[in-house]
Amino acid sequence: MPRKNRNSKKKAANPTSGNNRQVAINRKALHDYEILDKVEAGLVLTGTEIKSIRAGKVDLRDAYARVQDGELWLHGAHIAPYDSGSYMNHEPKRPRKLLVHRAEISELGAKTAEKGLTLAAIRMYLKNHHAKVELGVARGKRQYDKRRAIIDRERERAARQAVKDWRD
Repeated sequence: MPRKNRNSKKKAANPTSGNNRQVAINRKALHDYEILDKVEAGLVLTGTEIKSIRAGKVDLRDAYARVQDGELWLHGAHIAPYDSGSYMNHEPKRPRKLLVHRAEISELGAKTAEKGLTLAAIRMYLKNHHAKVELGVARGKRQYDKRRAIIDRERERAARQAVKDWRD
């Protein structure tokens, strides 16, 4: 009779586990926009692009997504040329096709058609050896909203410090 393996239980995917690794985050988007909804999308890449992503040479500072002809495209993402690449290296700022279900594309297109909403790239990560981009349906913050967020963050930090000092 075969023995049962005790370690055969399947573990839930953890964002910090070995299979999932964050490559880049767009802090500017998190500062400039209020994120209303998030969507995960796959990327169509060339061989040298995925090697650069695995090396962490990605900049999402000006990255956004746009629906064009029923397809979702990522614009403004800078993936540095691969160091060991040949003359067949990729163009760093080329538009890249995103892989999302058709129903989600039409839903995102309808949301971005509203006034003041955009699809901002929030972060890029590797999930089970596949590059993924997290997009956020975002509304631009006004200057006073940004100041309010900074004030709230400083108050929270001061409160945590006061609790820490009180415990010591």
